[in-house]
Amino acid sequence: MADQQQTAVALRLSVGRLARRLRQESPGDLTPSQRSALATLDREGALRMSDLAAIERVSPPSMTGIVGRLEERGLVTREANPNDARSTVVSITQRALDLLVAIRALRTAFLTTRLSTMTDDELLTLTRAIDLLNRITEDV
Repeated sequence: MADQQQTAVALRLSVGRLARRLRQESPGDLTPSQRSALATLDREGALRMSDLAAIERVSPPSMTGIVGRLEERGLVTREANPNDARSTVVSITQRALDLLVAIRALRTAFLTTRLSTMTDDELLTLTRAIDLLNRITEDV
């Protein structure tokens, strides 16, 4: 049986390197927090600022700053919540959706190129590992 701590260290390093490499395959100069907020809005639809902060696991003041910078670039809009005037609803713009499509395409192309050098057995092993990685990231 593999030593769990050694496996955890190796996994952390490998996933970290992969994440850094994929970030390099992104057009523009969005921060990881900004890209993540946009991806959440793409997946979830319009959200109250407080809900977006909770999903992204950042403080409401931090999310206000992230959204402000995204809004300046025309990537999100803010409107008063029609159900609660004390809160703001954040929506993604078409410009941001187009940017996310471009980012995802570049990252997928990078991975596809790297995967093309693998054998069928290696691809099968990686496919199985993806299921395990998804289990690690599931909320308990």
